[in-house]
Amino acid sequence: MPLLIVVLGLILLFLLIARFKLNAFIAFIIVSLAVGIAEGMELQGVIQSIQNGIGNTLGFLVIILGLGAMLGKLVADSGAAQQITTKLVAKFGIKNIQWALVLTGFIVGIPMFYSVGFVILIPLIFTIAASTGLPLLYVGLPMIASLSVTHGFLPPHPAPTAIASMFNADIGKTLLYGTIIAIPAITLAGPVFSRTIKNITATPIKEFVNPTILKEEEMPGINISIFTALLPVILIMLATGADLLLPKDAAILPIVNFIGNPVIAMLIAVLVAIYTLGLARGKEMTEIMASVASSISGITMVLLIIAGAGALKEVLVDSGVSDYIANILKDSSFSPLLLAWLVATVIRVCVGSATVAGLTTAGIVLPLVNATGVSAELMVLAIGSGSLMLSHVNDGGFWLFKEYFNLSIKDTLKTWTVMETTVGVMGLIGVMILSLFV
Repeated sequence: MPLLIVVLGLILLFLLIARFKLNAFIAFIIVSLAVGIAEGMELQGVIQSIQNGIGNTLGFLVIILGLGAMLGKLVADSGAAQQITTKLVAKFGIKNIQWALVLTGFIVGIPMFYSVGFVILIPLIFTIAASTGLPLLYVGLPMIASLSVTHGFLPPHPAPTAIASMFNADIGKTLLYGTIIAIPAITLAGPVFSRTIKNITATPIKEFVNPTILKEEEMPGINISIFTALLPVILIMLATGADLLLPKDAAILPIVNFIGNPVIAMLIAVLVAIYTLGLARGKEMTEIMASVASSISGITMVLLIIAGAGALKEVLVDSGVSDYIANILKDSSFSPLLLAWLVATVIRVCVGSATVAGLTTAGIVLPLVNATGVSAELMVLAIGSGSLMLSHVNDGGFWLFKEYFNLSIKDTLKTWTVMETTVGVMGLIGVMILSLFV
């Protein structure tokens, strides 16, 4: 019966979001209340669980996602994202243009939310396709595959960061493992897949035929652009490397770990970006702060959706459903990693949002991490891979891609959906292989 209630709750969540177009945060709160009451919790207990779930989830994430949005905005407004793209394309040449775009998408995608990175880089995709005469999908898919992978796999993006927090997974190791898995996933879903597309012609919508591109003197240098965009990753990975290589009693270790803490790493990166991409380029502090402030408006709904998912997770835990599911699954011959991927895939197909799918799955499979001893970092990546599977008409990313590339729904399914599914399957394969060694 507890499992049936969860299934009915997820169906209700799907109907509220997909059929009745209700805001995802409101839908999560309604479903959390319904599941808690149906599971026999006291009314005040359900409300307390929802409050605790929202508070516990946002306590860590507000800082990370807020600072991440600020960094992404500074990278975008300064022209650093454009600089990275143009220089890499020039360096790689037309023959290897796809690999330049893959690297650009990966570098720019790490500090930016998917939709922000997409909107910022899409004019550059159009410009490169027009100037080289190459098919738009051939140019665009590799970069978009990179953006998608960073969104689903790698902190500081919302879902992987939140899930890592729920599972007490090491952020640095999650980044390391995620990067290893990302390489074959992006390669197959981007450059390889784009070369197989025949008889599908994408044309940019007329508003983007002549996008505004900054001049060289208006942009920061390539070295400072890459360094600033990747600074959080550098600091987090530095701490992870120090943990692996230095003796546990090394005097410098606490300092390195402090600097490599995701919150501190993001704070340092934003402060550095304020100088390197703002003050050092002659901008006034008031102008920079206005840009930083405007960046937060783009993540408020993301934060609320994550909070809603955290509320449902807490209800599942407090009502005993998570333990019930864990007891059922722990004796299963299925790998916990495969189970997590399957649950995330089903929820992704039903609900559409990769973030919602990832966070909802995390609440369901949370007890498996402790009960089975599976790597928490690999569980984060397994869920992330499943959350990208089979994107279709109930996913905002589907429509973003369709409209900007001016494709029919049928052709969007043949391109975008296949690309996302390729990333999800390759992610699972990578996780399963890594599990043999981790």
